[in-house]
Amino acid sequence: MAQPPICNFGWKAPGFALKGTDGKTHTLKDVRGPKGTLIVFICNHCPYVRSIADRLSAEGRALQALGFGVAAIMSNDTLGYPEDSFDNMKLFAKKHDFTFPYLIDETQNVARAYDAVCTPDFFGFNAKDELQYRGRLDESKTTLVKNARRDLYEAMKQIAETGLGPKDQIPSMGCSIKWRA
Repeated sequence: MAQPPICNFGWKAPGFALKGTDGKTHTLKDVRGPKGTLIVFICNHCPYVRSIADRLSAEGRALQALGFGVAAIMSNDTLGYPEDSFDNMKLFAKKHDFTFPYLIDETQNVARAYDAVCTPDFFGFNAKDELQYRGRLDESKTTLVKNARRDLYEAMKQIAETGLGPKDQIPSMGCSIKWRA
């Protein structure tokens, strides 16, 4: 299990140009929404991601409705973890009805630029591309917690309204990014 560091408030979102499961190349500029952007590092095989995939899809739609752009990025070594292959990413996005781009970071350069640690790892940016949230989706881990507080949604809603994220954040946890040797 891995856990990301505390939010580095104001840190600027690094740009990227990555291939999506829709066959298009997506950049940060393409993904950005008028209220900000959520970038989440996920993969197909991690039990933490698998347990939240449908909720992530629903929260993605809810955040898009608030004016946020959303993108998921898969940075794992696909040779060592064939479940995370691009073809399997396409199936995963379809199965979970993603309304946002699911992107492959084949070089792992984007994960390194973001200092991504685990899957899932959430990066919530305001409209100025300043990091304001690096917490969890909710208190569920690999098992759904009924009526769990929607930590990600509530934080992003606050960012939409004020440009600033909550000072107190609980980090996400999940499987470590699978780096190439």
